[in-house]
Amino acid sequence: MYLAPVHRTAHHATVDAPAGVLYGLIADALRWPVFLPPTVHVEQLEFDGRQERLRMWVTANGEIKSWITRRTLDPVGHRVDFRQELVPAPVTSMGGRWVVEQRGPERSLVTLHNDFTVADNARADVDWVKRATADNSRAALGNLKQLAERWRRLDDLVLSFEDSVHIDRPGGSGELGEHVYAFLYRFGDRADAVPGATRMDIAEHRPGIQFMTVDVPGADGTLRTTESARIGFPHAERIVYKEIRDSERLALLAAHTGEWSVEPDASGAGVIVVARHHAVLDEDGVRERFGGGAQAPRAAREALRTRLARESAATLRLAKEHAERALAYGS
Repeated sequence: MYLAPVHRTAHHATVDAPAGVLYGLIADALRWPVFLPPTVHVEQLEFDGRQERLRMWVTANGEIKSWITRRTLDPVGHRVDFRQELVPAPVTSMGGRWVVEQRGPERSLVTLHNDFTVADNARADVDWVKRATADNSRAALGNLKQLAERWRRLDDLVLSFEDSVHIDRPGGSGELGEHVYAFLYRFGDRADAVPGATRMDIAEHRPGIQFMTVDVPGADGTLRTTESARIGFPHAERIVYKEIRDSERLALLAAHTGEWSVEPDASGAGVIVVARHHAVLDEDGVRERFGGGAQAPRAAREALRTRLARESAATLRLAKEHAERALAYGS
């Protein structure tokens, strides 16, 4: 029986922060989409306080890969072990561990170990996985370092909020929810679903996985292009997304994830469409636009919330109009 050789990698970062801060960021995988660049979305399937199973969607070499991983959390040893249960081809096994070592009062060494095997040990596939693992490891460690070293002011840089609209339909909400979800999944193929957009393109690489590209005139008159990865859950009538590229430099946003969710209202006669946002402010962008004063992060948060709320409100309004029109014409 042929046993493919195990390939091992290790990537390190020295961080000016306590080990407990770093471990907390690593252990809280549900916030990875907004904290770590490669992670698009995480769903927690099981958790007993020490063992957990997660479904993860991650970008790798320009693609979105998904798998289920089991993790063991060790808060005393500042260690998280992980092993993937289901892995995307050509990988046949993958696992590893995060280890954080205290190197001073506010200085730590974090190491990300990975091991993997590839079907038939094909050289091209091995090189692809090594490249993807190295890129994602460096990106994850770089962001962890930035976040952890801002741990005293991280709360000022993180923003979460939601907006919603109610759509009523006497007689039940099932068909209504389907209309709303269908519109949000394609945005009705309408560029005006994003205020000010001059172009919007949605490409579905495989069922349920989309990349959306939007062109919007920037504040200085130049064209700003953003690209988002989107994952649809039609049975739950949810769409989660993450901005993965923004051509605007010194943007207020360091990271932005969100969710569109269609939920039944209390009466069962209509639905509530919810737009959720999670974001991390970029400190360089904040200083460039609002200065370095103590009130700058608050002003930046208010400006960012206003912009994101305006954009989602326009989409919610269009979704409501689309659903009501579809029901009125019986389509």
